[in-house]
Amino acid sequence: MRFLTAGESHGKELTVILEGLPSGLPLLAADVDGQLARRQLGVGRGARQKIESDRVEFTAGVRLGETTGGPVCMRIPNKDWKSWTEIMAAEPSDEPPGRPLTLPRPGHADLAGCLKHGLHDGRNILERSSARETAARVAAGAAARRLLAAFGVEIASCVLSVGSVRAAERPAFENCLGLDPELPMPGEAEAEEARRLILEARKAGDTLGGSTLVIVRGLLPGLGSHAHWDRRLDGRLGQALLSIPSAKAVEIGDAMEASTKPGSEMLDPIGYEEGAGFTRPSNRMGGLEGGITNGEELRLVTIHKPVPTLIRPLPSTHLGTKEAGKAHKERSDSCVVVPGAVVAEAMAALVLAAAYGEKFGGDSLAEMKRNWEGYRKQLEAF
Repeated sequence: MRFLTAGESHGKELTVILEGLPSGLPLLAADVDGQLARRQLGVGRGARQKIESDRVEFTAGVRLGETTGGPVCMRIPNKDWKSWTEIMAAEPSDEPPGRPLTLPRPGHADLAGCLKHGLHDGRNILERSSARETAARVAAGAAARRLLAAFGVEIASCVLSVGSVRAAERPAFENCLGLDPELPMPGEAEAEEARRLILEARKAGDTLGGSTLVIVRGLLPGLGSHAHWDRRLDGRLGQALLSIPSAKAVEIGDAMEASTKPGSEMLDPIGYEEGAGFTRPSNRMGGLEGGITNGEELRLVTIHKPVPTLIRPLPSTHLGTKEAGKAHKERSDSCVVVPGAVVAEAMAALVLAAAYGEKFGGDSLAEMKRNWEGYRKQLEAF
C-alpha cells in the first residue's frame, strides 16, 4: 500500500491517491469526512478553520460504496482558493506575484527550501510544506482505518502535554474515548490549565507545542519483520510519524523511561494462560519487539514543536537584500497538538494497513479475511 498527495495550501484543492486497498471494502465519503472534521477541531486553531469545511469527493477507485481494487483518488477542495486565484494561478502572468515570502520563518521549511531550489521568494516552499497538506493524509488514513476495522483493529488518541502542562499519567485505551474533542487531554485540571496556556499564547502572539499518544488495539502478533532494517515496523511507524510537519520526536511504549532503568525493571515478562495464549503483565515496550507486533496494544507518542508562524515574529534575514527584519507572518494556529493527534492516527493507520496487506495479501477483502482467519487458527494452535 502506498499513497501520494498533491496540492498547495492556497491552491484549488488537495488530491490524494491511495493504492493497495483490496476490492470489496465498504468505503463512504462519510467515513472520511468524519476524520477530516476531527482534524479541524482544537483549542488554538486559527481563522483558516472558519473558512474551510473539509469534505471529500471520490473520483476513482470507489463504486457503489465499495472499493474496486484500483487506486482510490480523493479530492478535498480549498474554499480559500477564491481569494488566491491570481496568486496561485497555474498560467503565467505579466504582473509580479503577490504575497511573496522574503523573510523566512525560523523553524519552518522556508529558508532550507529556498536554498535547495534557488529561490528568493519562498511562496512555493510555504504552500507545499504547510500543514494544510495533512488533510490529504487524514483522508488516506480514514480509508486505511476502514481496512483495519474489518480485522477488528481500533485506534484512539489523546493529548499528553501542552507546553509545560502534562497529563498525570498515560491513559488506557478506554480513557482516550469520550474526551473533549477540542482538547482531548486526560484530567480535568490538566486540560483546563492546558487550555489556559494556549489562549494566553494566542493572546501574546506566540505558539505552543506538546505531545500526543496514539493507541492501537486488536493487532495480531507477527506484523512487520526482524529480518531487514526497512521492514521493521517500529522504523516504518517512526518515519511516518516524523513526517508530520509539527513532529520532532517519536517514542514507542515507555522508551524514555526505559532508557533510565535496568532491563529487569522495564522489560515485559512473558506468561501463558490456557485459552488466552501468551500473556504480558505489562506493556512497557508498547506492543513492538524486534520490529514485530507482539499482540499487545501499540502505543506511540509523538512530540510536536511549537508552530513556526508567530503573530509577533522572530528576527530573520531578507532572502534578497540580506537585510535584517521580522519573519514572514501568515495566518496561523497557536497550537496544533489536537489536530496533530488526528494526523498521527492517520499515519499509523496507513503503515498498519500496509502491514496487514503484506501479511494477509489478497486482491479482495474476502481473500484477505480468509488468509487472516487461517493465521488466527495457526496462532490459536501454537
